[in-house]
Amino acid sequence: MNDLAIAVGAVASDVSRIGAVLGAAGVGLEGGGVWAGQARYLVADGAVAVAALDAAGIRATAAPALVVSLRADVPGEMGRMMSALHSAGIRVEAQYSDHDNRKVFVVDDVERARTVLG
Repeated sequence: MNDLAIAVGAVASDVSRIGAVLGAAGVGLEGGGVWAGQARYLVADGAVAVAALDAAGIRATAAPALVVSLRADVPGEMGRMMSALHSAGIRVEAQYSDHDNRKVFVVDDVERARTVLG
């Protein structure tokens, strides 16, 4: 899975255009949202998504994402996960949820983060 990052200004119009471009390219969004002027979405094929957006004049980047189960019914689970990553010296660039109660992490070392989070 890949994290797709796109700068946005006018959220409704920008995300509408992003969604139309990605939809026309057959790229589905499996999680994500918009925060602080940046849209981030979980996609299966980051290269296809970036190419489609680039062709439409929209600058985007894609990076590997770690997707792990989130025990949402366990209070403090998110804090435990972030503490484990921090203690291991793993830099977290972004985190959000997908549509299947899983946590998405964009980190500087996906394989090490996978080991840390089990």
